[in-house]
Amino acid sequence: MADVTASDGALRRFLHGLPGVDAVGLQVRAATLGTRSIKTTAKAYAIDLAISMIDLTTLEGADTPGKVRALCAKGAHPDPTDRTVPKVAAICVYGDMVATAKEALASASGSDIHVAAVATAFPSGRAAMPVKLADTRDAVAAGADEIDMVIDRGAFLSGRYLDVFEEIKQVKEACARPDGGAAHLKVIFETGELQTYDNVRRASWLAMLAGADFIKTSTGKVAVNATPPVTLLMLEAVRDFRAATGVQVGVKPAGGIRTSKDAIKYLVMVNETLGEEWLTADWFRFGASSLLNDLLMQRQKLRTGHYSGPDYMTVD
Repeated sequence: MADVTASDGALRRFLHGLPGVDAVGLQVRAATLGTRSIKTTAKAYAIDLAISMIDLTTLEGADTPGKVRALCAKGAHPDPTDRTVPKVAAICVYGDMVATAKEALASASGSDIHVAAVATAFPSGRAAMPVKLADTRDAVAAGADEIDMVIDRGAFLSGRYLDVFEEIKQVKEACARPDGGAAHLKVIFETGELQTYDNVRRASWLAMLAGADFIKTSTGKVAVNATPPVTLLMLEAVRDFRAATGVQVGVKPAGGIRTSKDAIKYLVMVNETLGEEWLTADWFRFGASSLLNDLLMQRQKLRTGHYSGPDYMTVD
């Protein structure tokens, strides 16, 4: 695969040589998987699994240290009345809130929960490369376990694939820590802006070739975010990439996934496309803020036989 990235021409030939996406077939397959019925104990298992895969997120200009601390407490103990509820996978915040999140999670017995920071001029990605790298290094220095970067969609749509490749590669290098470890890198495509399924497939391979640990659909800041067909396409891409290289990469749909029913559909899609091996928070995440409350309500319904209602849940 090294020859593929040796030049802009080689990379272009490889990406445009990937099989074209059968849009109708992709959409039908995603819709068919969404009709699978999950009941009783399987549903209870799926709900707990979905909770354990959530990147509980607050990415607002009005975020305060108090809001981040509250979110961390919720991530560590999603339902204070039931300590059997799993912890979430990560708390996702802006870089300047990383230290606050790390401290709050330690206080809430949630030190095993990762802290993810968005970087590289999130959500637009419109900044000079030194700024993007500084943004990443600052978040890693503050203790971020994971970095969620956004690609330069303008460069990608202009066909400047090698520029995007080098950007991802440099951000990956900026994820290094002085102790020899590194923050995991999630690469956000903003699939709602990539225009075609073929572009989503190309972006997926481009990011994985550049060293992405995860590929992620969206920022959650545009009109079209994660969709089942796009996520299915990305799942197929990581499957094919591992078959070609032996390297396993995770997938994170983000934005617009709000109900337990939707989350379970995505888990079925993962299981049917990649198998049980990917059904862990190490390889699949949900980027969400409101999903957790619906999962908790559905969990309480299975446990008690009645809904408690949204008024009994915290508003994030």
